Amino acid sequence: MDVPVWMWVATIGMILAMLAFDFVGHVRTPHAPTLREASWWSAGYVGIAILFGAGIWAYFGSVYGGEYFAGYITEKSLSVDNLFVFVLIMTSFRVPRLYQQKVLLIGITIALVLRTIFIFLGAALIENFSWVFYIFGAFLIYTAYTQVKSAREHDDEEYKENGVLRLTRRLFPTTDAYVEDKMFTKIDGKRYITPMLIVMIAIGSADLLFAVDSIPAIFGLTQETFLVFAANAFSLLGLRQLYFLIDGLLDRLVYLAWGLAAILGFIGIKLLIHALHKNEIPFINGGEHVTAIPEISTAVSLSFILVTLAITTIASLAKDKSDRRRLEKETY
Repeated sequence: MDVPVWMWVATIGMILAMLAFDFVGHVRTPHAPTLREASWWSAGYVGIAILFGAGIWAYFGSVYGGEYFAGYITEKSLSVDNLFVFVLIMTSFRVPRLYQQKVLLIGITIALVLRTIFIFLGAALIENFSWVFYIFGAFLIYTAYTQVKSAREHDDEEYKENGVLRLTRRLFPTTDAYVEDKMFTKIDGKRYITPMLIVMIAIGSADLLFAVDSIPAIFGLTQETFLVFAANAFSLLGLRQLYFLIDGLLDRLVYLAWGLAAILGFIGIKLLIHALHKNEIPFINGGEHVTAIPEISTAVSLSFILVTLAITTIASLAKDKSDRRRLEKETY
């Protein structure tokens, strides 16, 4: 895939323009978005991502177009799971709903920058060391296993500060209360950081940890750096609106972790098969390629992801409806 320079420039420019619009148009004046507002903007960002994918399909063909959509849908679904942790962080830090948009947007911007670094590092590793596919594949299968283990633990989770946050609190004086939506304030001539900055760092660093799962997953669907970057960026840019749209729906997606485990496990197997086809490790088949098992096509990957998400969502909502009915009967 030979991506012209102008396309890189145009894509990065569009992403920066969308971020700037969010900062100026949405978080400049603190407010809690209504469900209607969140719905429209969430649909708008998904629409932009779909139009971008249609452009990739038209310019580069169906193979790369399919890889982009498979990557975007996977990243979007994984980001829904991330929202569980975002809710825990917001609750733990008691962030006023008025300021939650700003927290999310700056945290997501931090994550976007750090993920971009991860993507280019991952691309460099893949290009120079084909054995990395074995590591990515094994890691995704292990991640799928941990998803299954934690599938029923969302209700019992409590947010625990990571090392970055503990170090920040140790190095800098911090106020106990929020000072409107300010990240810094002065008290008696001394500069303090506020919980607003701490929670932004929490969101950004938490999303960076999620990238450890999602970046290998999308490299399992496409090895094109441009597509990996674009799919990640567009899935992150719509995350703020998605948070407010499905904030009250998250607890109803009881089987989400199972669906994500199936997707991650599937991509992990796909990566291992790809690693065997590219094999250069001496102690595996004498360093020769192993092609007995055919590689999984993009069309099969995309179909599996869509069907799994559909089954997961329908089953989750059906169980939630059944539980609510049972609860109503027990109440009366």
